[in-house]
Amino acid sequence: MNRVLLVEDDPDDLELARLAFARGDFSSSIDVARDGAEALDYLLSPDREPPQVVLLDIKLPLVDGIDVLRRVKADERTRHIPVVMLTSSALDRDLHACYELGANSYIVKPVDMEQFMAAVNNIGVYWLSLNLTETHS
Repeated sequence: MNRVLLVEDDPDDLELARLAFARGDFSSSIDVARDGAEALDYLLSPDREPPQVVLLDIKLPLVDGIDVLRRVKADERTRHIPVVMLTSSALDRDLHACYELGANSYIVKPVDMEQFMAAVNNIGVYWLSLNLTETHS
């Protein structure tokens, strides 16, 4: 079974993403972290199998998504995990910072509900069905 970590503090976006994954039928287990500190605890825990992909928002409580990305990509145990930035920020500085730190993809959340769900579904198709990774090939 595919495991996805969704790091999202907005309850509406969280529910839409879950619904999109359910509709896509990826046989995925969706784990949720609602802030950056919870995401780091999840990802850096030695007792947990890493997710196949992380969907990471930038604007998070406690630890922002850019800092989460920085720490995940700097750690030998987690740097191979694909991280897709799924954020409302279209700022060039955020885009540049995320790619500099090793983000695998950067997607600005569509405002329209159906477009948002289609974007999340496309993420699932690519990262869970098409893409091969070192640990889940």
